[in-house]
Amino acid sequence: MNIVFLVCGAMLVAASIITTYRLLAGPNSLDRLVAVDMLVALCLCGLAAWAAYSRDTTVVSAVVALALLGFIGSVSITRYRVSDTETGTSGP
Repeated sequence: MNIVFLVCGAMLVAASIITTYRLLAGPNSLDRLVAVDMLVALCLCGLAAWAAYSRDTTVVSAVVALALLGFIGSVSITRYRVSDTETGTSGP
């Protein structure tokens, strides 16, 4: 189980690094929004992996709360997002 947890952690760290690059270098705001949503999903996966590894179910409530917060945040930002063409920023 230790090796599986280490491999899972390494994959989550690699995905976080790639996602952080997209967050910082994204050409438009929609790419950045997707990157932030992906980072929230990676945090969810990390907490779920920790709950499975430690066999501790107290983390599950935090996973559910973070999932709800990520969903509501993504929907609300997408709803009120101004298009990049309206602000004068041009994409590729």
